[in-house]
Amino acid sequence: MATLNLLPWREERRKEQLRQFLTIMGLSVVLMLLLILAVHLHYGRLISAQEARNSFLKSEITAVEKKIREINSLAKEKKRLLARMEVIQQLQRNRPSIVHLFEEMVKVIPEGIYIESLKQSGKNLTIKGVAQSNARISAYMRNIDNSAWLTKPQLNVIEKKGQAKKGSGRSFILKAEQLAQAKK
Repeated sequence: MATLNLLPWREERRKEQLRQFLTIMGLSVVLMLLLILAVHLHYGRLISAQEARNSFLKSEITAVEKKIREINSLAKEKKRLLARMEVIQQLQRNRPSIVHLFEEMVKVIPEGIYIESLKQSGKNLTIKGVAQSNARISAYMRNIDNSAWLTKPQLNVIEKKGQAKKGSGRSFILKAEQLAQAKK
């Protein structure tokens, strides 16, 4: 019977299996490295895309905040201009009132009263003057009360002036209010 020596063939087969194993192992390692590299690159692209979006949003937020500041400054400017316009309109509405006041002052002053000073604070008037008698001051107050442009006469001070002279006058301080429009 012929003897066959199978050892070299088995040895060769083991070497072939080892080589295949090492090749598969090497390919697996290379494939794993490629997979890791692909995942790393994918996540890197995602991160860079998100950072680009974030920077775009930050620039847009900065632009919007700048516009908001401009709008706020324009709103303040608008309020300031509206306030100025209101003051101008108020002055325009009140412009004829001083004319009416002086015209009415001439109409309501009875004979025997002399005005020394007239002070206006808003719609309030303070009148200082001299009258020949208390009756003339009373008539003056009635005239103010019946006036179309003046109201609420209030006598604050009345004192006799020059006590030594006969027929000396009465010094008075009277307060009244100016009406914005004439009473109908």
